[in-house]
Amino acid sequence: MLGGGEVIGKLQISWDELLDHGDDPFDLYFPPVRGVHPSITLKAAVVHACDNQNGALSDSLVDCEIGRQTDAGHTRLARYVTLARYVTSENVSHCFSHLNAAVEHFQLFLDWCPVSHPDHATALANLAWARLQGYIRNDLRDIDTTTSLFRDALALRPQHHPDHPLSLYNLTEALSWRHNQKRGRNKKSIAADIREAAQLYHELLPLCPEGTCLRRIVGGPSGVDYVIDGCNKLPKDASDEGIRLRRVVLELCPLGHQHRPGALDDLSSALRSRFKQCGNIDDLDEAIQFRREAVSLYPEGRTGRDDYLNNLALSLVSRFKYQGKPNDLDEAIFLFEEALSLCPIGHESRDNSLNNLGGALISRFRERDDIDDITRAISLRREALTLCLPGHPSRGTTLGNLALTLKTRYDKSHVSEDINEAIDLHRESLRVMRLDDPERHRALYSLSLAFCSRFTRTRKNEDVEEAITLCQESLAVLPSLHPDKHFCYVCLQEAYLSRYQILHDSADLSLAIENFRLASRHPTQGFPQRIKEAIDWARQAEVYQHESALEAYQMCFELFDSHVMTRSSIISRREAATAFHGARSLPVDATSCSIRRDNLRRAVELMEQGRGQQWSLASRLRTPLEDLESTSPELARKFLHLSKHLSDAQGSAASTDRAAADRAATEYRRFTRQWEAVVAEIRDLRAFSRFLLPSSYEDLQAAARQGPVIILIASQYSCSAIIVPMSGDPHHIPLPSIAIADLTNVKDRFARAIRQASRMNPAESRTDLIVLSRIIWDEIMLPIVNVLEHVLKLKRRSRIWLCPTAAFTSIPLHAANPFQTKPDRSKEPCLEDLYICSYTSTLSALVRSRQLMKKRVTPSFVTIGQSQPGTGKGKALLAVDSELELVHKLVPATANRTTISGDAATRTNALEAFQQNTWVHLACHGKQDRTQPYNSHFVMKDEHLTLLDIMDRDIPHAEFAFLSACHTAVGDEETPDEVIHLAAGLQFSGFKSVVGTLWEIDDSVAKHVVEAFYKYMFKDSEDGAMDCTKAAWALNCATHAVKTKVPLEQRMVFIHIGV
Repeated sequence: MLGGGEVIGKLQISWDELLDHGDDPFDLYFPPVRGVHPSITLKAAVVHACDNQNGALSDSLVDCEIGRQTDAGHTRLARYVTLARYVTSENVSHCFSHLNAAVEHFQLFLDWCPVSHPDHATALANLAWARLQGYIRNDLRDIDTTTSLFRDALALRPQHHPDHPLSLYNLTEALSWRHNQKRGRNKKSIAADIREAAQLYHELLPLCPEGTCLRRIVGGPSGVDYVIDGCNKLPKDASDEGIRLRRVVLELCPLGHQHRPGALDDLSSALRSRFKQCGNIDDLDEAIQFRREAVSLYPEGRTGRDDYLNNLALSLVSRFKYQGKPNDLDEAIFLFEEALSLCPIGHESRDNSLNNLGGALISRFRERDDIDDITRAISLRREALTLCLPGHPSRGTTLGNLALTLKTRYDKSHVSEDINEAIDLHRESLRVMRLDDPERHRALYSLSLAFCSRFTRTRKNEDVEEAITLCQESLAVLPSLHPDKHFCYVCLQEAYLSRYQILHDSADLSLAIENFRLASRHPTQGFPQRIKEAIDWARQAEVYQHESALEAYQMCFELFDSHVMTRSSIISRREAATAFHGARSLPVDATSCSIRRDNLRRAVELMEQGRGQQWSLASRLRTPLEDLESTSPELARKFLHLSKHLSDAQGSAASTDRAAADRAATEYRRFTRQWEAVVAEIRDLRAFSRFLLPSSYEDLQAAARQGPVIILIASQYSCSAIIVPMSGDPHHIPLPSIAIADLTNVKDRFARAIRQASRMNPAESRTDLIVLSRIIWDEIMLPIVNVLEHVLKLKRRSRIWLCPTAAFTSIPLHAANPFQTKPDRSKEPCLEDLYICSYTSTLSALVRSRQLMKKRVTPSFVTIGQSQPGTGKGKALLAVDSELELVHKLVPATANRTTISGDAATRTNALEAFQQNTWVHLACHGKQDRTQPYNSHFVMKDEHLTLLDIMDRDIPHAEFAFLSACHTAVGDEETPDEVIHLAAGLQFSGFKSVVGTLWEIDDSVAKHVVEAFYKYMFKDSEDGAMDCTKAAWALNCATHAVKTKVPLEQRMVFIHIGV
């Protein structure tokens, strides 16, 4: 018997031959059936029945009766199956009689076998199998009883039972046939059948080794393939259960299986749908991963490839909107273009491809403002609409898509025809859309936004009233955590704010602010959308002087911090930080706002939280843990372990292999969540409740322990300075005579004056620089000096730290000089006559450097120079070698001194020298990359030594670096408050004190500054002691000492950063 009751051969052997085998089992083979060679193993035994064993005899008789009924049942079932193949109207009743007889025999067999009988499961299976054969041939109608019998049999054959696989298969057959015959009737129960069959096959297949009879049956088109196909035809189900089913189906389709691409795509669709409902980025990342595989398995030229390309591109667009990564949008447009090329005019899917590409072009237009994108998007979607005539299932969606595109162009060009047509199209879209359409809420808020846009021009009250009604209707149908609730809040905010701008009802402003708040906080929407809304909130609160402005700024910083932390590479973090229009000025604007509200402590905190995020995020992974190690060594170990994983993962997601980059980003996110969980544990400790949280004013004031820190704020609302003293509250110094435009002008004039001075003889007067230095003195530094002298009573030659922001970062504030003569013919003191000036990028950077000063080691000094950088890397620096010799002589002999120059001055050797020495003097070409500051570099013999290379090193014992190279302390124009330059990179890596340069230096005269600097640095040092905290004083003395040798621009080019 081969599972279905077929007779495969007759046993023709005498009893004597059978008994000759004794107790040894032996095999019998039969002719092949359906490609399978059946065999059976027999073992003969003689049973003697004794008259005095009445119980045994009775059991034997029962067993004989069971055997007789079973054999008779199989015989009649075999005849039924055979006759059913050739049934005619004449023999149909004869054929059916065999089925009835088989069922009766198997029912008697079951009656003879109670539940406790060892053959009860076999009896159930035999009866069910006979009934199933009748159902398959439409001779029996009751499939539910049959299914129940198979289910009962399976329950009696649990895992590890030898017949468990066969029982699994039997039940799948019943479920599959019930699904096949009842399709179109009770859809819910039929879907449950195919789902259960898939789960059973998932368990069954591993139990069927390759080459076995059962494997051939279950692996065929009527087995697992039928179930896979049935599952693929189920409606999209984004529930957890639905996704589990799709995962099961995918496991049923190993690599090489014909249904694998479809299974991948179906699972991806379910995951993307769940993402759209819940906003979990892991779902979308996994969907993209599966869809990449599906596209790779669907070869070019095969019909249907456009669907796979479109689906992958749609997922990439969704991720772009959620995370804001421009590469995703670019790749999506490329894929959409390829998909459209596979759908020529007349192709059934052309409208879909036209709509998809149009949507991606809209997204790119919003990001890059290229009018060609929106023009083409409108053209594509108009063509799509011509292909979706009334009655077409996609007409409603296509109408809405075109309306959205026209509204987008209207927001840019304000052509009234666009918005009027958009509203008409949106109305028609809603009219043809079913009330239960899952996308209906989007159509509602899209029409609402169109009415808002028109209201701002027409001021017709009915437009804004309808906008509010539509958006409230959209909001009402969504669950509380649906990501699209964010857009409903945005819509309501725009409606209320638009009405407030016209009617000036304060209640509308309050409602607008509340919806700003809800949209910014909505947890399941992506950070880019929430950040845009928070920025707009801050701007509008400033415009209308609403009390929520500081709250809005705080929200911006928190969202920025979370958003940037999701990026797994340092460069991608900068890209994320520069992607938002209006974000550059947020730190200074927030500080200005707090100053205007007379909250100076909060102003300092906001300034620190809002600027320097790149360094702040990176430094979190290098946080000193001495106190934590003494309190909770295990938590400290976990934090260090995960911080190292995160640090190592930085940059791994920058691969050109998009699939590999996606996997790396997912892995990075997994580590980030673990790291955040450990941080939360640490904060639960009483003494560490603010671990890695934004610093309070009290914490930040530690930066002023050795002298006041002066923060210079350049905001569009006001320019001013805040002095953080060594103790007590901060002091505010308004700078009313200067504005951002003035600072920009001064910056540009300085750049021109420096270029001009570089072409002048040393003896020529630097008139322009002198004029600009006076402006800095009069307009900026003199009011500050007055407070330092008369309010704080700061002694002359004390140390001060300058912390410039925004436009101030491009101006040499330390060079402020009145260039005036007193009546007694003495010169008025300049800033550097009065105080020893240093710079710091942030207060936290200075605090961190001071903390690391506790780890002092025996000093070692290395001089690194590259005078012959090679072809295409810059001119030869003829004075470098003599500068290295000079420095080597001036360094105390007690220090371990080494020199690396010429061919030995390579990238690798320089990095090793940084790590192995506490003091470094570097003389070479320095290049600031203004487009990508992390690629700023020192020019070595072979490869460039980049800022990224330096940041990758953690050198806590490093102390001092003198960067005798060009442009080593020039900030990033795109993110001026990040202060991303080579000197800052060295400070981040562990150097506590750094001398850098603001522009190009002349190596032939710079050596005079270098010589004077080291003479003062090691002057009066006892026993050759080396103290990096003297660097600012030594530089101040050096620039004064070389006035007659070195022109003004080559003296002011050097600045000190750090302790």
